[in-house]
Amino acid sequence: MRFKITLAALAMTFCAQAQGDKERIEQHFNEKEAISNFRYLASDELMGRDPIRPEIDAASRFIAEQFWKYGARELEGADAYYQKIPFRLSGPPKTGTLSLGEQNFVQGEDLLVLDGIDYSGSHEIIVLGYGLESDYEGKDVEGKIVVTNIGEPGKLSPSDLFAGGRKKLALAKAKGAVGLIEIFNVPTLPWQMATNFLNRAQLTIDANQDGKSIPYLWLKDPNNELINAMGKGEYKSAEIEIQGKVNRSIIGKNVVAYIEGTDPQLKNEYVMLSAHYDHVGVGRPNAEGDSIYNGARDNAVGTVAVIKAAKYFAENPPKRSILLCAWTAEEKGLLGSAFFADNPLVPLNQVIYNLNIDNGGYNDTSIITVIGFGRTSVDPLIAEATEVFGLKTIGDPSPEQGLYDRSDNVNFARKGIPSPTFSLGFTAFDEEITRHYHQPSDEVDNFDLDYAVKYWKSYILTAEKIANNAERPQWQEGDKYEEAAKELYGLKD
Repeated sequence: MRFKITLAALAMTFCAQAQGDKERIEQHFNEKEAISNFRYLASDELMGRDPIRPEIDAASRFIAEQFWKYGARELEGADAYYQKIPFRLSGPPKTGTLSLGEQNFVQGEDLLVLDGIDYSGSHEIIVLGYGLESDYEGKDVEGKIVVTNIGEPGKLSPSDLFAGGRKKLALAKAKGAVGLIEIFNVPTLPWQMATNFLNRAQLTIDANQDGKSIPYLWLKDPNNELINAMGKGEYKSAEIEIQGKVNRSIIGKNVVAYIEGTDPQLKNEYVMLSAHYDHVGVGRPNAEGDSIYNGARDNAVGTVAVIKAAKYFAENPPKRSILLCAWTAEEKGLLGSAFFADNPLVPLNQVIYNLNIDNGGYNDTSIITVIGFGRTSVDPLIAEATEVFGLKTIGDPSPEQGLYDRSDNVNFARKGIPSPTFSLGFTAFDEEITRHYHQPSDEVDNFDLDYAVKYWKSYILTAEKIANNAERPQWQEGDKYEEAAKELYGLKD
Protein backbone atom coordinates (compact mmCIF):
# COMPACT_ATOMS: atom_id res chain seq x y z
CA MET A 1 0.00 0.00 0.00
CA ARG A 2 2.80 2.43 0.91
CA PHE A 3 4.46 1.71 -2.47
CA LYS A 4 1.23 2.52 -4.32
CA ILE A 5 0.80 5.74 -2.37
CA THR A 6 4.40 6.76 -3.20
CA LEU A 7 3.84 6.12 -6.89
CA ALA A 8 0.65 8.10 -6.84
CA ALA A 9 2.39 10.98 -5.08
CA LEU A 10 5.18 10.95 -7.64
CA ALA A 11 2.66 10.93 -10.47
CA MET A 12 0.81 13.88 -8.95
CA THR A 13 4.07 15.77 -8.49
CA PHE A 14 5.05 15.13 -12.12
CA CYS A 15 1.64 16.24 -13.38
CA ALA A 16 1.76 19.40 -11.27
CA GLN A 17 5.25 20.22 -12.54
CA ALA A 18 4.23 19.58 -16.15
CA GLN A 19 1.19 21.82 -15.72
CA GLY A 20 3.38 24.52 -14.20
CA ASP A 21 5.85 24.25 -17.10
CA LYS A 22 3.04 24.55 -19.63
CA GLU A 23 1.44 27.56 -17.94
CA ARG A 24 4.78 29.36 -17.63
CA ILE A 25 5.68 28.91 -21.30
CA GLU A 26 2.22 29.89 -22.49
CA GLN A 27 2.12 32.95 -20.25
CA HIS A 28 5.23 34.33 -21.97
CA PHE A 29 4.38 33.20 -25.52
CA ASN A 30 2.57 35.53 -27.93
CA GLU A 31 1.10 33.29 -30.63
CA LYS A 32 0.03 36.08 -32.96
CA GLU A 33 3.46 37.68 -32.81
CA ALA A 34 5.18 34.35 -33.52
CA ILE A 35 2.95 33.62 -36.52
CA SER A 36 3.49 37.17 -37.80
CA ASN A 37 7.26 36.60 -37.62
CA PHE A 38 6.76 33.30 -39.45
CA ARG A 39 4.75 34.93 -42.25
CA TYR A 40 7.34 37.65 -42.74
CA LEU A 41 10.37 35.36 -42.90
CA ALA A 42 8.61 33.07 -45.40
CA SER A 43 7.07 35.91 -47.44
CA ASP A 44 7.55 36.59 -51.14
CA GLU A 45 9.12 39.88 -50.10
CA LEU A 46 12.28 38.05 -48.97
CA MET A 47 12.52 36.12 -52.26
CA GLY A 48 13.42 32.81 -50.66
CA ARG A 49 16.26 34.19 -48.47
CA ASP A 50 19.05 33.19 -50.84
CA PRO A 51 22.44 34.15 -49.30
CA ILE A 52 23.59 35.60 -52.62
CA ARG A 53 20.53 37.86 -53.02
CA PRO A 54 20.14 41.28 -51.35
CA GLU A 55 16.93 40.25 -49.55
CA ILE A 56 18.97 38.08 -47.17
CA ASP A 57 20.08 41.34 -45.52
CA ALA A 58 16.46 42.18 -44.71
CA ALA A 59 16.06 38.77 -43.08
CA SER A 60 19.24 39.13 -40.99
CA ARG A 61 18.28 42.66 -39.97
CA PHE A 62 14.83 41.48 -38.86
CA ILE A 63 16.32 38.72 -36.67
CA ALA A 64 18.88 41.12 -35.18
CA GLU A 65 16.14 43.64 -34.37
CA GLN A 66 14.14 40.96 -32.53
CA PHE A 67 17.19 40.04 -30.45
CA TRP A 68 17.73 43.72 -29.66
CA LYS A 69 14.06 44.35 -28.88
CA TYR A 70 13.90 41.48 -26.42
CA GLY A 71 17.13 42.45 -24.65
CA ALA A 72 19.50 39.72 -25.78
CA ARG A 73 23.10 40.91 -25.52
CA GLU A 74 25.70 41.42 -28.22
CA LEU A 75 28.63 39.01 -28.25
CA GLU A 76 32.14 40.35 -27.92
CA GLY A 77 33.82 40.18 -31.30
CA ALA A 78 30.57 40.56 -33.24
CA ASP A 79 29.58 43.64 -35.22
CA ALA A 80 26.43 44.54 -33.28
CA TYR A 81 24.47 41.27 -33.63
CA TYR A 82 26.34 40.10 -36.71
CA GLN A 83 29.25 37.77 -37.22
CA LYS A 84 30.36 38.81 -40.67
CA ILE A 85 31.68 36.14 -43.02
CA PRO A 86 33.84 36.68 -46.12
CA PHE A 87 32.10 34.70 -48.84
CA ARG A 88 33.10 34.28 -52.44
CA LEU A 89 30.64 33.47 -55.18
CA SER A 90 32.59 31.16 -57.44
CA GLY A 91 31.15 30.39 -60.86
CA PRO A 92 32.34 27.53 -63.10
CA PRO A 93 34.73 28.46 -65.89
CA LYS A 94 33.65 28.78 -69.50
CA THR A 95 36.28 26.17 -70.28
CA GLY A 96 38.39 23.96 -68.05
CA THR A 97 40.68 21.09 -68.99
CA LEU A 98 43.21 18.89 -67.25
CA SER A 99 45.74 16.98 -69.34
CA LEU A 100 47.65 13.93 -68.16
CA GLY A 101 49.88 12.70 -70.95
CA GLU A 102 47.59 12.09 -73.91
CA GLN A 103 44.42 12.09 -71.81
CA ASN A 104 42.27 15.22 -71.57
CA PHE A 105 39.57 15.72 -68.95
CA VAL A 106 36.88 18.36 -69.46
CA GLN A 107 34.93 20.59 -67.08
CA GLY A 108 31.44 19.28 -66.41
CA GLU A 109 32.17 15.81 -67.79
CA ASP A 110 34.91 14.10 -65.79
CA LEU A 111 36.36 17.24 -64.21
CA LEU A 112 35.01 19.94 -61.90
CA VAL A 113 36.86 23.20 -61.27
CA LEU A 114 35.76 24.17 -57.75
CA ASP A 115 38.04 27.11 -56.99
CA GLY A 116 40.79 29.32 -58.32
CA ILE A 117 41.14 31.92 -61.06
CA ASP A 118 41.90 31.75 -64.76
CA TYR A 119 45.04 29.68 -65.09
CA SER A 120 47.32 28.11 -67.67
CA GLY A 121 50.35 26.02 -66.82
CA SER A 122 52.04 22.64 -66.67
CA HIS A 123 53.60 21.48 -63.40
CA GLU A 124 55.03 18.44 -61.68
CA ILE A 125 52.49 16.44 -59.69
CA ILE A 126 52.94 14.83 -56.29
CA VAL A 127 50.51 12.31 -54.74
CA LEU A 128 49.96 12.85 -51.02
CA GLY A 129 47.47 10.32 -49.65
CA TYR A 130 44.53 12.32 -48.30
CA GLY A 131 46.38 15.64 -48.27
CA LEU A 132 46.41 15.94 -44.49
CA GLU A 133 49.14 17.68 -42.51
CA SER A 134 50.88 14.36 -41.81
CA ASP A 135 51.00 13.56 -45.53
CA TYR A 136 53.23 16.59 -46.11
CA GLU A 137 55.94 15.47 -43.72
CA GLY A 138 59.27 15.35 -45.54
CA LYS A 139 57.66 16.34 -48.86
CA ASP A 140 58.54 19.36 -50.97
CA VAL A 141 55.43 20.59 -52.80
CA GLU A 142 56.67 24.07 -53.71
CA GLY A 143 55.58 24.86 -57.28
CA LYS A 144 53.87 21.45 -57.69
CA ILE A 145 50.31 20.24 -58.13
CA VAL A 146 49.20 18.20 -55.11
CA VAL A 147 47.01 15.16 -55.86
CA THR A 148 45.05 13.51 -53.05
CA ASN A 149 42.18 11.13 -52.44
CA ILE A 150 38.96 12.94 -51.72
CA GLY A 151 37.75 13.25 -48.11
CA GLU A 152 39.38 11.48 -45.19
CA PRO A 153 39.14 7.91 -43.87
CA GLY A 154 35.77 7.58 -42.17
CA LYS A 155 34.71 11.06 -43.28
CA LEU A 156 33.08 10.62 -46.65
CA SER A 157 29.62 12.19 -46.34
CA PRO A 158 28.95 15.06 -48.78
CA SER A 159 29.34 17.63 -46.00
CA ASP A 160 32.62 15.97 -44.97
CA LEU A 161 33.90 16.18 -48.54
CA PHE A 162 33.13 19.90 -48.83
CA ALA A 163 34.46 20.80 -45.39
CA GLY A 164 37.58 18.68 -45.84
CA GLY A 165 38.23 20.12 -49.27
CA ARG A 166 38.26 23.68 -47.95
CA LYS A 167 40.85 22.74 -45.35
CA LYS A 168 42.99 20.80 -47.83
CA LEU A 169 42.99 23.71 -50.25
CA ALA A 170 44.15 26.14 -47.58
CA LEU A 171 46.87 23.70 -46.49
CA ALA A 172 48.11 23.06 -50.03
CA LYS A 173 48.30 26.78 -50.70
CA ALA A 174 50.14 27.40 -47.42
CA LYS A 175 52.69 24.72 -48.34
CA GLY A 176 53.45 26.41 -51.66
CA ALA A 177 51.53 24.16 -54.05
CA VAL A 178 50.25 25.70 -57.29
CA GLY A 179 47.16 23.51 -57.52
CA LEU A 180 45.12 20.83 -55.75
CA ILE A 181 43.44 17.88 -57.45
CA GLU A 182 41.21 15.62 -55.37
CA ILE A 183 40.52 12.23 -56.91
CA PHE A 184 36.78 11.56 -56.84
CA ASN A 185 36.62 7.89 -55.95
CA VAL A 186 33.87 7.57 -53.31
CA PRO A 187 30.44 5.88 -53.52
CA THR A 188 28.82 8.26 -51.02
CA LEU A 189 28.09 10.94 -53.64
CA PRO A 190 27.26 9.93 -57.24
CA TRP A 191 29.41 11.80 -59.76
CA GLN A 192 26.39 12.93 -61.77
CA MET A 193 24.81 14.40 -58.65
CA ALA A 194 28.06 16.17 -57.82
CA THR A 195 28.23 17.54 -61.36
CA ASN A 196 24.64 18.78 -61.30
CA PHE A 197 25.23 20.55 -58.00
CA LEU A 198 28.76 21.88 -58.46
CA ASN A 199 28.84 22.79 -62.15
CA ARG A 200 27.15 26.09 -61.31
CA ALA A 201 27.86 29.11 -59.13
CA GLN A 202 28.92 28.11 -55.60
CA LEU A 203 29.19 30.13 -52.42
CA THR A 204 32.34 29.41 -50.44
CA ILE A 205 34.12 30.87 -47.45
CA ASP A 206 36.82 33.04 -48.97
CA ALA A 207 40.18 31.68 -47.88
CA ASN A 208 41.95 33.89 -50.42
CA GLN A 209 41.32 37.39 -49.13
CA ASP A 210 44.90 38.19 -50.09
CA GLY A 211 43.73 38.00 -53.69
CA LYS A 212 45.73 34.85 -54.38
CA SER A 213 44.12 31.51 -55.11
CA ILE A 214 45.17 28.25 -56.73
CA PRO A 215 43.18 25.88 -58.93
CA TYR A 216 41.17 23.30 -57.00
CA LEU A 217 39.74 20.43 -59.05
CA TRP A 218 37.82 17.20 -58.60
CA LEU A 219 38.84 14.50 -61.08
CA LYS A 220 36.57 11.51 -61.65
CA ASP A 221 38.51 8.28 -61.04
CA PRO A 222 36.12 5.66 -59.55
CA ASN A 223 38.53 2.74 -59.95
CA ASN A 224 41.66 4.63 -58.83
CA GLU A 225 43.33 4.01 -62.17
CA LEU A 226 44.57 7.57 -62.58
CA ILE A 227 45.83 8.10 -59.05
CA ASN A 228 47.61 4.74 -59.10
CA ALA A 229 49.28 5.65 -62.39
CA MET A 230 50.36 9.00 -60.96
CA GLY A 231 51.66 7.32 -57.84
CA LYS A 232 53.77 4.95 -59.96
CA GLY A 233 55.21 7.85 -61.90
CA GLU A 234 53.43 7.05 -65.19
CA TYR A 235 52.20 10.65 -65.17
CA LYS A 236 54.83 13.03 -63.87
CA SER A 237 53.12 16.32 -64.69
CA ALA A 238 49.71 17.79 -65.36
CA GLU A 239 48.62 20.70 -67.52
CA ILE A 240 45.74 22.87 -66.35
CA GLU A 241 43.84 25.31 -68.58
CA ILE A 242 41.05 27.39 -66.99
CA GLN A 243 39.35 30.26 -68.80
CA GLY A 244 36.39 32.43 -67.82
CA LYS A 245 36.37 31.65 -64.08
CA VAL A 246 33.97 33.93 -62.17
CA ASN A 247 34.65 35.10 -58.58
CA ARG A 248 32.75 37.73 -56.58
CA SER A 249 33.10 38.74 -52.93
CA ILE A 250 29.99 38.77 -50.70
CA ILE A 251 29.66 39.51 -46.98
CA GLY A 252 27.50 36.97 -45.17
CA LYS A 253 26.01 37.39 -41.71
CA ASN A 254 25.38 34.99 -38.88
CA VAL A 255 23.01 36.66 -36.42
CA VAL A 256 24.19 35.95 -32.87
CA ALA A 257 23.41 37.06 -29.31
CA TYR A 258 23.36 35.71 -25.77
CA ILE A 259 21.39 35.84 -22.53
CA GLU A 260 23.40 35.51 -19.34
CA GLY A 261 22.48 32.74 -16.93
CA THR A 262 21.62 33.28 -13.29
CA ASP A 263 23.83 30.72 -11.56
CA PRO A 264 27.25 32.10 -10.51
CA GLN A 265 29.06 29.01 -11.82
CA LEU A 266 26.78 27.58 -14.50
CA LYS A 267 26.41 30.93 -16.31
CA ASN A 268 29.88 30.30 -17.74
CA GLU A 269 28.39 27.38 -19.66
CA TYR A 270 26.23 27.94 -22.75
CA VAL A 271 23.34 26.09 -24.33
CA MET A 272 23.43 27.01 -28.01
CA LEU A 273 20.05 27.42 -29.71
CA SER A 274 20.45 27.52 -33.46
CA ALA A 275 18.65 27.41 -36.79
CA HIS A 276 19.59 28.46 -40.30
CA TYR A 277 17.57 31.35 -41.69
CA ASP A 278 18.54 31.10 -45.36
CA HIS A 279 16.77 29.11 -48.06
CA VAL A 280 17.23 28.41 -51.77
CA GLY A 281 15.83 31.63 -53.24
CA VAL A 282 14.20 31.86 -56.67
CA GLY A 283 14.17 28.93 -59.05
CA ARG A 284 12.26 27.04 -61.67
CA PRO A 285 8.54 27.91 -61.64
CA ASN A 286 6.06 25.21 -60.67
CA ALA A 287 2.85 24.41 -62.54
CA GLU A 288 1.18 27.48 -61.03
CA GLY A 289 4.01 29.74 -62.17
CA ASP A 290 5.38 30.31 -58.66
CA SER A 291 9.17 30.63 -58.73
CA ILE A 292 9.80 31.83 -55.14
CA TYR A 293 10.94 29.08 -52.80
CA ASN A 294 9.64 30.55 -49.54
CA GLY A 295 11.13 27.98 -47.16
CA ALA A 296 8.47 28.05 -44.44
CA ARG A 297 9.35 24.56 -43.24
CA ASP A 298 13.00 24.88 -44.26
CA ASN A 299 13.69 26.82 -42.11
CA ALA A 300 11.63 29.90 -41.26
CA VAL A 301 9.79 27.84 -38.65
CA GLY A 302 13.10 27.05 -36.95
CA THR A 303 14.27 30.65 -37.09
CA VAL A 304 11.08 31.76 -35.34
CA ALA A 305 11.76 29.19 -32.60
CA VAL A 306 15.13 30.81 -31.88
CA ILE A 307 13.60 34.31 -31.98
CA LYS A 308 10.85 33.32 -29.55
CA ALA A 309 13.41 31.60 -27.33
CA ALA A 310 15.25 34.94 -27.17
CA LYS A 311 12.09 36.62 -25.91
CA TYR A 312 11.31 33.92 -23.36
CA PHE A 313 14.80 33.61 -21.89
CA ALA A 314 15.29 37.37 -21.71
CA GLU A 315 12.26 37.38 -19.40
CA ASN A 316 13.09 34.05 -17.69
CA PRO A 317 16.85 33.55 -17.71
CA PRO A 318 17.88 29.99 -16.77
CA LYS A 319 20.89 28.90 -14.73
CA ARG A 320 23.14 28.46 -17.77
CA SER A 321 23.63 31.15 -20.39
CA ILE A 322 21.77 30.89 -23.69
CA LEU A 323 23.64 31.38 -26.97
CA LEU A 324 21.31 32.41 -29.81
CA CYS A 325 22.51 31.69 -33.34
CA ALA A 326 20.77 32.15 -36.70
CA TRP A 327 23.07 30.73 -39.37
CA THR A 328 23.39 31.88 -42.94
CA ALA A 329 24.26 29.75 -45.99
CA GLU A 330 23.26 26.34 -44.64
CA GLU A 331 21.82 25.58 -48.06
CA LYS A 332 25.20 26.39 -49.62
CA GLY A 333 27.06 23.75 -47.62
CA LEU A 334 26.59 24.55 -43.89
CA LEU A 335 28.87 27.55 -44.35
CA GLY A 336 27.65 29.95 -41.66
CA SER A 337 27.82 27.39 -38.87
CA ALA A 338 31.15 26.11 -40.17
CA PHE A 339 32.60 29.62 -39.95
CA PHE A 340 31.38 30.04 -36.37
CA ALA A 341 32.70 26.61 -35.38
CA ASP A 342 36.14 27.56 -36.70
CA ASN A 343 35.93 31.18 -35.50
CA PRO A 344 33.83 30.97 -32.32
CA LEU A 345 32.78 34.11 -30.48
CA VAL A 346 32.39 32.00 -27.33
CA PRO A 347 35.01 29.36 -26.39
CA LEU A 348 33.61 26.09 -27.68
CA ASN A 349 34.57 24.24 -24.51
CA GLN A 350 32.03 26.45 -22.71
CA VAL A 351 29.24 25.40 -25.11
CA ILE A 352 27.87 22.28 -23.47
CA TYR A 353 24.98 21.56 -25.86
CA ASN A 354 23.61 22.63 -29.23
CA LEU A 355 19.86 22.28 -29.74
CA ASN A 356 19.78 22.86 -33.48
CA ILE A 357 16.74 23.18 -35.75
CA ASP A 358 16.49 22.20 -39.38
CA ASN A 359 13.53 20.86 -41.32
CA GLY A 360 12.39 19.30 -44.55
CA GLY A 361 8.74 19.13 -43.54
CA TYR A 362 6.31 17.06 -41.48
CA ASN A 363 3.84 14.23 -41.96
CA ASP A 364 2.75 13.66 -38.35
CA THR A 365 1.60 16.50 -36.10
CA SER A 366 1.49 14.32 -32.99
CA ILE A 367 5.26 13.98 -32.73
CA ILE A 368 8.61 15.77 -32.70
CA THR A 369 11.42 14.04 -34.60
CA VAL A 370 14.85 14.59 -33.07
CA ILE A 371 17.73 13.68 -35.35
CA GLY A 372 20.26 12.34 -32.88
CA PHE A 373 17.71 11.20 -30.29
CA GLY A 374 19.25 8.29 -28.41
CA ARG A 375 22.77 9.69 -28.64
CA THR A 376 22.96 12.04 -25.64
CA SER A 377 22.21 11.88 -21.93
CA VAL A 378 19.47 14.54 -21.95
CA ASP A 379 17.04 12.64 -24.18
CA PRO A 380 14.62 12.14 -21.23
CA LEU A 381 14.43 15.92 -20.79
CA ILE A 382 13.52 16.37 -24.47
CA ALA A 383 10.81 13.72 -24.20
CA GLU A 384 9.42 15.33 -21.03
CA ALA A 385 9.28 18.77 -22.61
CA THR A 386 7.47 17.70 -25.76
CA GLU A 387 5.02 15.56 -23.77
CA VAL A 388 3.91 18.68 -21.86
CA PHE A 389 2.43 19.94 -25.14
CA GLY A 390 0.94 16.60 -26.13
CA LEU A 391 3.71 15.59 -28.49
CA LYS A 392 5.77 12.40 -28.51
CA THR A 393 9.50 12.47 -29.30
CA ILE A 394 10.92 9.94 -31.75
CA GLY A 395 14.37 9.42 -33.23
CA ASP A 396 15.52 9.51 -36.84
CA PRO A 397 13.14 7.34 -38.91
CA SER A 398 15.27 7.59 -42.06
CA PRO A 399 18.89 6.92 -41.09
CA GLU A 400 19.66 6.01 -44.69
CA GLN A 401 19.28 9.72 -45.53
CA GLY A 402 22.26 10.62 -43.32
CA LEU A 403 20.33 13.60 -41.96
CA TYR A 404 22.46 14.01 -38.84
CA ASP A 405 25.52 14.85 -40.90
CA ARG A 406 23.64 17.07 -43.35
CA SER A 407 22.73 19.99 -41.10
CA ASP A 408 24.51 22.68 -39.09
CA ASN A 409 24.61 20.55 -35.94
CA VAL A 410 27.35 18.37 -37.43
CA ASN A 411 29.84 21.25 -37.46
CA PHE A 412 29.60 21.33 -33.67
CA ALA A 413 29.30 17.57 -33.16
CA ARG A 414 32.64 17.22 -34.94
CA LYS A 415 34.12 19.52 -32.33
CA GLY A 416 32.65 17.33 -29.57
CA ILE A 417 29.54 19.32 -28.61
CA PRO A 418 26.41 17.14 -28.16
CA SER A 419 24.28 18.46 -31.01
CA PRO A 420 20.93 16.96 -32.06
CA THR A 421 18.49 18.55 -34.49
CA PHE A 422 14.97 19.26 -33.21
CA SER A 423 12.78 18.70 -36.26
CA LEU A 424 9.14 18.75 -37.20
CA GLY A 425 7.45 15.38 -36.89
CA PHE A 426 8.05 12.91 -39.68
CA THR A 427 7.92 9.13 -39.70
CA ALA A 428 9.55 8.65 -43.09
CA PHE A 429 11.17 10.76 -45.78
CA ASP A 430 8.11 10.15 -47.91
CA GLU A 431 6.04 11.86 -50.59
CA GLU A 432 4.41 14.19 -48.06
CA ILE A 433 7.87 15.51 -47.16
CA THR A 434 9.24 15.75 -50.69
CA ARG A 435 6.05 17.47 -51.90
CA HIS A 436 7.20 20.69 -50.20
CA TYR A 437 10.92 20.10 -49.63
CA HIS A 438 12.84 22.73 -51.64
CA GLN A 439 9.69 23.54 -53.60
CA PRO A 440 7.77 26.80 -54.15
CA SER A 441 4.87 25.21 -52.26
CA ASP A 442 6.74 25.42 -48.93
CA GLU A 443 4.60 28.28 -47.62
CA VAL A 444 2.93 29.35 -44.38
CA ASP A 445 -0.52 29.16 -45.96
CA ASN A 446 -0.36 25.34 -46.09
CA PHE A 447 1.34 24.94 -42.68
CA ASP A 448 -0.61 23.66 -39.67
CA LEU A 449 -0.17 26.71 -37.44
CA ASP A 450 -1.55 25.02 -34.32
CA TYR A 451 1.22 22.47 -34.71
CA ALA A 452 3.78 25.24 -35.30
CA VAL A 453 2.83 26.84 -31.98
CA LYS A 454 3.20 23.53 -30.11
CA TYR A 455 6.56 22.99 -31.83
CA TRP A 456 7.88 26.41 -30.78
CA LYS A 457 6.72 26.00 -27.19
CA SER A 458 8.21 22.49 -26.98
CA TYR A 459 11.54 23.78 -28.22
CA ILE A 460 11.67 26.54 -25.61
CA LEU A 461 10.77 24.19 -22.76
CA THR A 462 13.36 21.64 -23.97
CA ALA A 463 16.05 24.32 -23.96
CA GLU A 464 15.00 25.48 -20.49
CA LYS A 465 15.16 21.99 -19.01
CA ILE A 466 18.66 21.42 -20.41
CA ALA A 467 19.89 24.87 -19.33
CA ASN A 468 18.66 24.30 -15.76
CA ASN A 469 19.68 20.66 -15.42
CA ALA A 470 22.38 20.02 -12.81
CA GLU A 471 24.18 17.48 -15.01
CA ARG A 472 26.04 18.50 -18.15
CA PRO A 473 24.89 16.70 -21.30
CA GLN A 474 27.08 13.81 -22.42
CA TRP A 475 27.37 11.71 -25.55
CA GLN A 476 26.27 8.14 -25.07
CA GLU A 477 29.26 5.87 -24.57
CA GLY A 478 30.74 4.75 -27.85
CA ASP A 479 29.25 7.53 -29.98
CA LYS A 480 31.53 8.45 -32.85
CA TYR A 481 31.85 12.00 -31.50
CA GLU A 482 32.60 10.96 -27.91
CA GLU A 483 36.38 11.18 -28.36
CA ALA A 484 36.10 14.70 -29.77
CA ALA A 485 34.09 15.68 -26.67
CA LYS A 486 36.75 14.29 -24.36
CA GLU A 487 39.33 16.36 -26.21
CA LEU A 488 37.19 19.53 -26.21
CA TYR A 489 36.19 19.40 -22.55
CA GLY A 490 39.50 18.08 -21.21
CA LEU A 491 38.08 14.69 -20.22
CA LYS A 492 40.94 12.60 -21.59
CA ASP A 493 42.38 10.10 -19.10
